[in-house]
Amino acid sequence: MTGWEHRLSASPDGMSRRGFAARLGAALVPLAFPASAFAQRQGRLPVIGFLGATTPTVWSPFVNAFVGRLRELGWVDGRNVSIEYRWAEGRHERYAEHTAEFVQRGVNVIVTSGTGPTLSVMQATKEIPIVFAAAGDPVGTGIVASLARPGGNVTGLSNQQTDLAGNRLELLREVVPRLKRVAVMGNVRVPNVTLEMDEVQKVAPRIGVEVTRLEIHKTEDIFPGLQALAGKVDALYVCTDPLITTHTARINTVAMSEKLPTMYAFREYVRQGGLMSYGPNFPDLFRRAGDFVDKILRGAKPAEIPVEQPLKFDLIVNLTTAKALGLDIPEVFLVRANEVIE
Repeated sequence: MTGWEHRLSASPDGMSRRGFAARLGAALVPLAFPASAFAQRQGRLPVIGFLGATTPTVWSPFVNAFVGRLRELGWVDGRNVSIEYRWAEGRHERYAEHTAEFVQRGVNVIVTSGTGPTLSVMQATKEIPIVFAAAGDPVGTGIVASLARPGGNVTGLSNQQTDLAGNRLELLREVVPRLKRVAVMGNVRVPNVTLEMDEVQKVAPRIGVEVTRLEIHKTEDIFPGLQALAGKVDALYVCTDPLITTHTARINTVAMSEKLPTMYAFREYVRQGGLMSYGPNFPDLFRRAGDFVDKILRGAKPAEIPVEQPLKFDLIVNLTTAKALGLDIPEVFLVRANEVIE
């Protein structure tokens, strides 16, 4: 556990959680830049509320990318800006709780990621600017009015999670011989997950694949549902959200025991034993979220900052998992991968 993670999880007596969060970034970046004219005009440091959907450990690559970009733009935590962190740990009810703290604190901008957390923050404030580092379908889920003109107090980056469903199925078919039946699992409490599951069902018949839906509402649904798939499907397509993230390692263990190759949207799930993933590079999305925050702190309105699309996409393959499943991944496929985990 790094120093900044430790300070958030184990507060010594007499020091508030806000006190820890305010010091969080000091361990991440050197205090090298002079105070900005903005901070001087305001008479206090502008405050960024950073709402993480899971834990500091899981999100450390994203936080580092975000804070690093802010530093490049002249914003240094503890010197001319303050970043306060809150972690939902995969629990949906915590989004509202943490957002209420940010609203009471009067932060200048709230940064989050994921459709569920973003919608929760939107319900809590119509005034504070919100930047989402990634959202599955920001128009389809009602986060923004349009990509070009978001409207309201929200803007950010789409991760095109729904748009890439067909690509992921095609990739699965390339590595799973005689792929005919796929289970698509997702937390249907999350709007963009439902949209992605619908898209999988829509595109699957075009490539000759039959789809079974495994709808999740809570933790207790996950593992009995997976075990019920034994012998009925050839692969598992997992729609990701904070609930799934919290249980990824165990999901992969169960899938492995049932000989189910898994497809995810992001690299982190493959690092924990999934077979492969295809989707945007998340650290890059969080890095670019720093540009949005910079514009807002300098006076731009979220309604007038267009939502942006991913620029970098990664195909990640876990060769150790493939071998355990008895899959022989073609060399031509591995050459296309951005990363092969062995």
